[in-house]
Amino acid sequence: MKLQINSLSKTYSNGVHALKDVSLTLNNGMFGLLGPNGAGKSSLMRTIATLQEADAGSIYLDDLNVLKHKTEVRQLLGYLPQEFGVYPKISAERMLDHIAQLKGVGNSAERKELVAALLDNVNLGKDKKKNLGTYSGGMKQRFGIAQALIGNPKLIIVDEPTAGLDPAERNRFYNLLSQLGENTIVILSTHIVEDVSTLCSNFAIICQGEVLYAGEPDIAVNEMEGRIFSKAIDKAELSFYQDDFSVISTQLKTGKLHIRIISEMDPGKGFAPAVPNLEDVYFSNIATRVDVNSI
Repeated sequence: MKLQINSLSKTYSNGVHALKDVSLTLNNGMFGLLGPNGAGKSSLMRTIATLQEADAGSIYLDDLNVLKHKTEVRQLLGYLPQEFGVYPKISAERMLDHIAQLKGVGNSAERKELVAALLDNVNLGKDKKKNLGTYSGGMKQRFGIAQALIGNPKLIIVDEPTAGLDPAERNRFYNLLSQLGENTIVILSTHIVEDVSTLCSNFAIICQGEVLYAGEPDIAVNEMEGRIFSKAIDKAELSFYQDDFSVISTQLKTGKLHIRIISEMDPGKGFAPAVPNLEDVYFSNIATRVDVNSI
């Protein structure tokens, strides 16, 4: 499968220009859409998921026009939105059975087998009789993936899936998402750089509705080799360094502010070469658009 997004634009009635001429090509596997809150990620996901119209541009899933043939697209789509609500007093088993009916699985025996297989796949089989209101955040997210998998979708969209999860739940979720991306297009929308570096073979950085970078994480990091330098300074000195250097990120450790800059040559003045990572790629791209110190 291939998802082709061409020159997509969207402006809301309040004047917010959420998407500005967005063009991307996605193939089977995990694709990370990385950007700060309010960057346009959810707007793009909702448009691909046929939940809102675009003002201009096109989206094709192979030869299928996503913006014109919404019903056909929904039959191929699995979607886990950022805010995934559940009925608290219904068991996971009953709720998933109901969703399967809504998605067209009419045979009760087939549906029962499907529900059991999906809950086992997301490691919820032993908890299938429990009410969804008793589930932890990670369990609810895994249930959300189970419902998204009904119908063997060709395209799966997960919007900020690990926000609020503890480290153990996040690792379990990583493992589950990794399994999905082998024969399916999986779009992972997130503002957490670690999600993309851990899971995705390709990614794009979006900010203020525009795609700033698209490529492979490893290649993006390699392109930063020899260009990242770090130094520990007093917090009060930050503004002076921001005047003289391209500061892309800061982190406070044990009373010292550790800053990372991007420079085409050794800046001297006590800076040491640093091993680049995907956060450097991300922050260097969005630094001119947002205050990276506030992220």
